[in-house]
Amino acid sequence: MLRTVLLMLTAAMTLFAAAPPTPAELSGEDEPRAVFRAPLDPGADPFMVTVDGRYHLMTTKGNRLAIKTADTIADLPRAREKTIWRGADDDPSRSTQIWAPALYRSTSPEDGQPHWYVYYTASDGVDANHRMYVLESEGDDPLGPYSFKAKIADYGGYMIDGEPITVGGQQYFTWSAPGRGFEGGPQQIYLQPMDTPWSTTGETVALPVDIGTCPEVREGPTSIVHDGRLVLTYSSCDTGKPDYSLYAISIDVDGDPTDLAQWRTHERPLLLRNDAEGVYGPGHHSFFTSPDGTEDWIAYHAKNTPAYTYDHRTTRAAPVRWAEDGLPLLDPPVALGVDVPLPSGDPGPGPRAINDTDEGTGAFQVSYAGDWRSGDACGPTCYRGDDHWSWTPGSTATFRFTGTQIALFSVRDTGNGIAAISVDGRNEELVDLYASPRTGQVQQWTSRRLPPGEHTVTVRVTGERNPRSSGAVISIDRAEVWDDRPGRSG
Repeated sequence: MLRTVLLMLTAAMTLFAAAPPTPAELSGEDEPRAVFRAPLDPGADPFMVTVDGRYHLMTTKGNRLAIKTADTIADLPRAREKTIWRGADDDPSRSTQIWAPALYRSTSPEDGQPHWYVYYTASDGVDANHRMYVLESEGDDPLGPYSFKAKIADYGGYMIDGEPITVGGQQYFTWSAPGRGFEGGPQQIYLQPMDTPWSTTGETVALPVDIGTCPEVREGPTSIVHDGRLVLTYSSCDTGKPDYSLYAISIDVDGDPTDLAQWRTHERPLLLRNDAEGVYGPGHHSFFTSPDGTEDWIAYHAKNTPAYTYDHRTTRAAPVRWAEDGLPLLDPPVALGVDVPLPSGDPGPGPRAINDTDEGTGAFQVSYAGDWRSGDACGPTCYRGDDHWSWTPGSTATFRFTGTQIALFSVRDTGNGIAAISVDGRNEELVDLYASPRTGQVQQWTSRRLPPGEHTVTVRVTGERNPRSSGAVISIDRAEVWDDRPGRSG
């Protein structure tokens, strides 16, 4: 068994060994595309779709369902989200632990019109009571408004991560639940025919998802169609583990998914941890197309800590190429802050980054006053491999920029304290930088929209900390600056 696993991993690394395409290579253009940088959202379980060239992103929020929208993927970190459903206003049995939303468009048999359906998992606060539910939009707008439609595929046990797929002209519902026969054992992927976008009927089938990095969990099924085959991808392992990863099975798009013999099992992993880049637990994901429809992309969550934790999972995105075996071909996941070329047709331009080492008193620079230290011990968890830090009260770091909005990214750690942040010397806002375990490039703070022109943002070390923290360290790593004036680029 060990030899088999090693051979699988060796084959995967061989496929991953090719250097990622450059921005110019990816675009096929003489000039490279503009870029974006992750994290796109501080949430896990991302589901992304493009509708009329506009990005729509949902992630797990816990007590509600919300959608972020943006004209460019580079704007998602600062995009305002619209809450479309609040658990507090709903039935107590489905009011909390709201996970893994998925957004699909289908035609309702009731009125013959297209609607958007949000599939999600929720409970009454007891994990074992997780079931799956559906919202329906009033019209054909993915932003709603929405109303509760139904509980779906309820068999009296723990069930999560439900999404529809279409094979042979028939829609099926897929989800994750404990072992075959719903009697315990490893968590598997199940499938059942759908008779409406909100209900299922007929035989339930356990799919052949035996391949994975860990034996205990198969979850987060989602799909993509390419070259006449539907690829059903899933996450392997407990999502708190650093070895959380992606695998797949596939079937002819005209096949019968209830006939297990028609499924092809693929041993090659799609996405694995990348220790060299500080990326751990890449998993629960969705596929989307570029705004012009010419490229396939994946949105997934990952952590930059190897600790066993469900916290600090953030949303990233990467282009999808296709391998000879018919599976999506993904480059090894890159560190947070790495420049990624925009999807094709994305208008950009995206933000401009200021590194903590861009020292000076000019535009797009940062100046330090007081007692600051710097170093590169944080490696890939920091932007460009370095950061500044101080625990001396009164020490300041001032970013100078021209633009209309700024966000600050840096480390949260067990010894971090409370920072005071002010814009243009006005009233300070207190931000707690503590977290356990340590994780880097967290989006700590985002300014309001500012008048066009020159601005400053000052971070002051207060020397204060919350009772859980062992210190009052403040970290400075990178800023992202947006400029909304016409013709301005990042």
